[in-house]
Formats: sequence, structure tokens, C-alpha cells
Amino acid sequence: MVQAKIKSPQPYTRVKPRSTIDWSKYDPGGFYDEIIAANGKARPASRSLVEFIGKQTMKHLVSRQQAADLAIQEMGVSFTVYSEGQNIDRSWPMDIIPRVIPLQEWQVLEKGLIQRVTALNMFINDLYNKQQILKDKVVPRDIIDSSPEFLKECVGAKPRYGVWSHICGSDLVRDGDGTVYVLEDNLRVPSGVSYMLENRAISKRVLPQLFDRNSIQPVADYPSQLFEMLASLSPRAVKHPEIVVMTPGVFNSAYFEHAYLAQRMGAELVEGADLVVGSDDKVYMKTIRGLSQVDVIYRRTNDDYLDPEVFRPESALGTPGLFRAWRKGNVGLANAPGAGVADDKVIYTFVPAIIKYYLGEDPIIPNVPSFLCINPQHRKHVLENLATMVVKPANESGGYGMLIGPASTKKERALFAGLIKKNPRNYMAQPALKLSTAPTLCDNNIEARHLDLRPFILSGKNHYVTPGGLTRVALRKGSLVVNSSQGGGSKDTWIVDTEAS
Repeated sequence: MVQAKIKSPQPYTRVKPRSTIDWSKYDPGGFYDEIIAANGKARPASRSLVEFIGKQTMKHLVSRQQAADLAIQEMGVSFTVYSEGQNIDRSWPMDIIPRVIPLQEWQVLEKGLIQRVTALNMFINDLYNKQQILKDKVVPRDIIDSSPEFLKECVGAKPRYGVWSHICGSDLVRDGDGTVYVLEDNLRVPSGVSYMLENRAISKRVLPQLFDRNSIQPVADYPSQLFEMLASLSPRAVKHPEIVVMTPGVFNSAYFEHAYLAQRMGAELVEGADLVVGSDDKVYMKTIRGLSQVDVIYRRTNDDYLDPEVFRPESALGTPGLFRAWRKGNVGLANAPGAGVADDKVIYTFVPAIIKYYLGEDPIIPNVPSFLCINPQHRKHVLENLATMVVKPANESGGYGMLIGPASTKKERALFAGLIKKNPRNYMAQPALKLSTAPTLCDNNIEARHLDLRPFILSGKNHYVTPGGLTRVALRKGSLVVNSSQGGGSKDTWIVDTEAS
């Protein structure tokens, strides 16, 4: 009988666990970080997030980012970049690691934003009526007289509630010592709120566990809040006012947002040619059933192109007679024409004084220290320190036309010196801030990237501030430019109630 050989058992070998995220290796580079305080330790409001990410492998995080990117493509979330005469549609860039702000801090910022937009609306209303602030020499008259955004056609206009900028996006930044500043105010046609809403929807898809274990303030009611605010502007006392979103058309960089908000509000999306002003100076929308009166227009068309009878006669984007209908109180316009006079970055430097003048209060959120190039002493300082300054033109947007001194070349600084000397009224400057950072998924690593925040403030009969807003992040290492048109991305913004967690 042949005895079967019995194989000896294989020695036990422990399977090496997959490596997870080591926060102690995360380096914010000496900047204030929104998520990590020091030595890999989470800030109180971010503990749950940091613990969760710390348990993940990089492979798993990358797969979640890929899932988010795919969802963005499938949902058609896009923006348009104008480059060398071409319109390039790109998928919206979103990083899945959110930015976290404690609710207790946010409540202070919310009060500061309402304070700021209230004073700015009072300022605009004053400029187009009594001009008392100019008479009292709080703001120099020549700055207003030389502003291309001051529309003489608006003098004497009195929109409902005295509100001119109904939708405002004030950009906030945090400096190296943790102080939050208002960087600029966007009072004309601020964009980005649709991306805020889509970022949240995608976050819930890829990080559902974190919404179960954190008390995160919702943002989904923004479209209904926007509709309610717009409805409050209706000149007709009707139960269901006719509200439309007016877009310049499909080639506009923010067309996705125009269509998105119209759809979410249940409003009609129209172009200028879809509207007509009747002999009664009321606005009507062309429909297959005939003309339908329009009560409120959320316009995303710039002032210049709004009405060819008043502004650019060659404009095919506007509606003839629209301005007349608004002046006579027959239609609500948000934002009102002429609101951009307070959007001027030179005016920005006077906002603390404006708040004090109209409200008798000190600003809750401070301005970034600023220099007016129209002032000879300020101009001399700016020209001598261009390498450490950020220089901004008065009325540009999207991050265009700026000089970021620390990242500039000698040639670029020489060019800007010439521009400032040629037209000092058009430029203001600020010291380059040490913008805060947040962990961002970059290829196969988590690295610190600079960011800002654009909350949205609605003003009509009442005020409403989105809990958080759109966090924009500079995806290029070391870059301070967060604009999507120049390579920036975004994050979901979580306002977390630490006392409820």
C-alpha cells in the first residue's frame, strides 16, 4: 500500500495592507489651510472629512474623482473659453475634496455680506438720484464722472425697494493669518451659481457617507429663493408673475448657467428677439399662442447690448424699448441697468467709507488694503513695488488684464508701469495676499492649492445668502488665478454645524 504524501502547510504570510492617505505628509507650504491646521491635524469642522479620506487609498480616491468627471460629462456641465478667436466648450473642472467652513464663522460672514450689499445698493440709488454722498465728498465726484459704468440714462430711476443689484457675488479670500477679506464685488451679472449647485449634486454621488455623518447646510433651495426674489419685483399684483431669463445666446460663456437656472425656476429662457415692447410700453414674449406679458426679466445680457434704442444701436442681443419699459415701472429688471457703477474696482476702495456713511457701521468683513493709482502718492508706491503687488483694471472680469507681481517678469512689469502712467484712473493695486489653501487631488497625489469663495447674495423684498457659495481653486501649483477661464477649478463648499455633528 502506497501511503499518500501529506503536504505540509504553507507558512502563514500576512497580506500587506494597501497604503492609505498619510496626512502628516501633507504640506500647505506655510499658508493657512482650510482643512488641515498643522502636522496633519484636522480643523474641528473638517475632522470627519479628514478621517474619511485618511482611510482611503489613493487608487480609491482617484476612482471617485473619475466617477465625478464622468458624471459632469454625462450631465453636460460645461463652460466656454474664448481663445484665439475660437469658442471652446469644456467640462466643468471639479475637485472632489470639499472646502469646509464652520457654521459659526459663516454666520458672521453672512451678516457682513448683507451689510455690504445693502450699503452698495443705497450707494447706487443715491448716485442716480440725490448724489448726496458726492456732495458730502465721501466719494470724489470725478471718479464717478469718469466711470464708464455710470449710465446717465439711469439718472432719476427708482427701482423697487431701492435695489439695483439683486444678485451679487462678492469674492472672499482668506489671508495667511486666517483673516477673511472681501476681494471684490460683482454687481452686474455674476455667474457661477449653477456650478455651485452641480458641485453639491456630484458630491452627494461620490461622497454619500459624509452627508450622513455631517450636518452640512443645504444649497438646493437657491433656485426657489431666486424665483421668490424675482417675483417680488413684479409690477403686477398677480399670483404667478411671468419671469424670463434673458440670455445673449448659446455662444455666451455662461449659457449653461442661463439654461440651467431657467429650467430649475420653471421660467422661460429667451433671447432679445423673443421679446417685444408694445405701444403701451409693456414687455411681451412671443409665443405660439400670441404675445404674453412679461413681468420680470433676469437678464444675463450686459448693459451695452440691452436696448439698441438707448445703448448700442447695432446690438442684436437686446430688445428695442426695454429700457423705456423699465423706467416706466412696467417690467422688473434684475440686475438693474447701471448697477455696474459700484462694480468698479476703484469704487471698491471706498466701500468701508460707504458702509459707514449709509449705515453708521464699521465693515464686518474688511477690504483688502488697496492703492488707487489715480492718487499720486499711491501711484508712486505701486510703481516702486510692482513685484509684490496685484494690479487690476477697473472694469475687467474673469481675471483678465491683471498683473500678479510675484509671478510676473520684468518685461510684464514694465508694460504695466506704462499702462498705469497712461491711464491711472483705470488701475488699482493690492499687496499680493498669501491666499489660503485646501487639499486638492492632483493626478495621484493630494496637494495644497490656493482658493477663494464666491457667495451669492439675493436682494429684493428680503435678503438671502447661499450657505457657502462657489469655491474656486487654482489647479496649477503655486498659481493664484482661480478663474475657470484661466485654468482654475472648483470645489463643493460645506458649511458644517460642528455643534450638531
